[in-house]
Amino acid sequence: MHDHPPKRSSYSSQAEPSPSPSARGQAYCQEAIRSLRPGATALAAIVLATIGGVGCHKAPAKAGHTEPAKVAHPAKEGELNTIELTPEAEQRLGIETVAVERKVVRRRRTYGGEVVLPTGASITVTAPTVGTLKPVSEGSVPDVGTRIEQNEPLFLLLPLLSRERDVLTPAERIAVAQARLLLSQQQVDADGQLKQAQTRVDAAEIDLGRIERQFSAGAATRGAVDTARAQLALMQKALAAAEQRCELFEKIELEAEAGDATPIPIVSPRNGYLRVQQATIGQIVSAGAPLFEVMDYDPIWIKVPIYAGELPSIAESESALVAGLGDADPADARAAEPVQAPPSADPQAATVDLFYRLDNRDGQLRPGQRLNVTLALRDKAETLVIPWSAVVHDIYGGTWVYVTTSPHQFVRRRVQVPFVSGDLAVIESGPGEGSQVVIAGVAELYGTEFGASH
Repeated sequence: MHDHPPKRSSYSSQAEPSPSPSARGQAYCQEAIRSLRPGATALAAIVLATIGGVGCHKAPAKAGHTEPAKVAHPAKEGELNTIELTPEAEQRLGIETVAVERKVVRRRRTYGGEVVLPTGASITVTAPTVGTLKPVSEGSVPDVGTRIEQNEPLFLLLPLLSRERDVLTPAERIAVAQARLLLSQQQVDADGQLKQAQTRVDAAEIDLGRIERQFSAGAATRGAVDTARAQLALMQKALAAAEQRCELFEKIELEAEAGDATPIPIVSPRNGYLRVQQATIGQIVSAGAPLFEVMDYDPIWIKVPIYAGELPSIAESESALVAGLGDADPADARAAEPVQAPPSADPQAATVDLFYRLDNRDGQLRPGQRLNVTLALRDKAETLVIPWSAVVHDIYGGTWVYVTTSPHQFVRRRVQVPFVSGDLAVIESGPGEGSQVVIAGVAELYGTEFGASH
C-alpha cells in the first residue's frame, strides 16, 4: 500500500483576516515539508525552508544625511514631544533661555471699562442778546465733528433793538436810557478807581525809596525794605486792574441807532470738536438761546464698574492699564491715573464706579467705547514668573512653554497663566523654579515640532 499524503486543511477567508505575503510563504513551505514522502532527503526540506524564509527579511535602510532638526515622535496638537536640534540649527534659530524665578508680584484683575467725558468737557454757547445770525465769511458754519480752536468765530450776531429794527419802543427807550445812565456811572467810578490806584502806586514808590535810603544808612532793616517792595507790587497790580476796567467801559457803545448795531462775534470758548449745532445762518435767536456745543476729547475718563464686594480688594490709588478689546499684547496697554469724580453706582448690578484719566491727544478713543481695564489689587504674593515672550498659545487657546531638558533638547510643557504683570507672566502650574525656559525662538520651535521646518 502506498501512503497517501494528508489532506490539506481549508479555511474561509471571511472568518479569518488575510495573512501577510511573508506569512503565506512560510505556511506554504511548512505544508510542503509535511507532504514529503517518508524517506525523502533532508536536503529538500532545507531548500524549501530557505525559500520560505527569504521574504521575512527587509533590505537594510540606506544611510541618509543628518537632519538639522529631529522630532522623536509624530505629534498631535495636544501631545507633548521632545525636540532635538543640532548645534548649528539652535544657533541659526537664535534660541535663548532664562530660569524660572520666584518674585513678589502684585496681582491684577481685568474689568470692562467705558470711555466717558470728564466733568466740564462739554460747553454750550448761547446768544448774548436778541439778534440775527450771520456768517463770519463767505461760507457756512463748520460741520459737526470738525476740530475748532479757542476764540475761533463761528457766527456773527447782529443785535435787534426792536422787531421792526427802525424805531425803538417806549420800553426800549427807557431801557436804553437806564443803560446809558448806568454806564456813565460805572465809567466815572472806574476813572476814580484808576486815579486812586495811581496815587497809591506813587505813595508806595516814595515809601520804598525812603526805606531803601534808611537801609543804606543803617537805620532800617532788610525786612522793612522787603515789605515796602511787596506793598508797591500790590499797588501796581491794583492799578493794572483799574486800567483794564476803564478800557472795557470805553469799548461799550450805546449811541448806535436801531438797525445800525455792530455785529457781535460768537467764538468758541475752548479747543475741541463741534458736537452739536443748534442754530443756522439767518435764524433770529433770543437772548440765552443755545447756538452750538463744543466738546473736548482730551483728556477723557474711563469709567470702570466694580462689584461692590470686590471694591475693598482694589488698590484705588494705583494706576490702571487700559487696552482695546482686540489688543492681545500687554505692551499695548496705556497707563491711566485715578481721578476724583462724583460718586456713582448701579443698584441693579450692585456695582460701584471708579474713574481713571487717560490722555487722548490722537482722538482715537471716543465716548461710549468699551475697553479692557486692568486694576492692581491690594495684596502682594510671591509666585513663579517667566517672561511673557516665553509663552506660546496653541489653536485651542492653551498656554505652553519650551523647557530645556538636556543640551540641544527641548520639551513643551503646559503652563497656567492667571495674569500678566508688565512683561512678566505669572504661572500657577508648569516648570519648577530654576527650570530653563526658551524666551527667543519659541515660534521657531513650535513650527519645528509640528512639521513647519521640513
